Amino acid sequence: MTTEATMRYYRPTTTAEAVAALAGEAGTARVLVGGTDLLVALRHRTVEPSLLVDIKRVRDLRPPIDVESRAITFGPTVTMSAVAADPTVREWFPSLAEAALVVGSVAIRNRASLIANSANGSPAADTAPPLVALDASVTIASTSGERTVRLRDFFLGSRRTLCGPGEMVTSLRVPRPADGSSSCFLRMTRRRGVDLATVSVAAVVERDGRATAGLGAVGPVTLLGGPTGPVALWSEAEVENMVDELLSPATPIEDVRAGQTYRAAMLRVLARRAVLCAAGRRDAREPIRLTQEGDS
Repeated sequence: MTTEATMRYYRPTTTAEAVAALAGEAGTARVLVGGTDLLVALRHRTVEPSLLVDIKRVRDLRPPIDVESRAITFGPTVTMSAVAADPTVREWFPSLAEAALVVGSVAIRNRASLIANSANGSPAADTAPPLVALDASVTIASTSGERTVRLRDFFLGSRRTLCGPGEMVTSLRVPRPADGSSSCFLRMTRRRGVDLATVSVAAVVERDGRATAGLGAVGPVTLLGGPTGPVALWSEAEVENMVDELLSPATPIEDVRAGQTYRAAMLRVLARRAVLCAAGRRDAREPIRLTQEGDS
């Protein structure tokens, strides 16, 4: 005869209470905020935590969107819909707004947490490539205090991050881009709407033609390409060389979503489009698209 373990629910009101509860469960607790991934995993029993720590009523969390002169800091409760709709996010980080716009469905975006989308550590997370390309950092809280790491260093492997047992990510900071730069996000999926990315690219192009790229679903973690040296973007040959450099970290594999050769080819197509799109926005300030031309 077998007995099922009982899962408990806890709603703390301070960060200290939340991390103490997480630390007390020896890695078998989970943080609940948006719940769009966690509740599915619970339903399918792919995770079976002993404790759910619901942080939506924690009073001392960072506000959902805190705009400062040199950065925007996002709190754990900020939703994808709020990110995509915020005018400063759309002006400073168009690639992040575009990525938030294609996460799941409208109902999912109204619940899904930006921080949780990255903190889960999925290499196919839509918002991770723009955040990595934009040099975002996360702050991790525990009973010992706080530490801040770059998001590019936060990922250790598929679904593995620097956020260990008894810890939780309490904020995500994205520095204001340099004047004259802009960004663009593109992805390809097997179908429009609720699907994981087959491949995704976020490009950031500076005033002088330097570029960086966040690469999704082409490695065990979200990858950073670049930065490249200054490039004359009117030159086809220089753009192709830039794309080569940006894509050098990619190690696409074959899985149920795409073959390795196809994924590598589409990565190159999207990277080139994203670079040229970002370059075109540097002065023109092209409006954010509501759909992605790379979706399929």
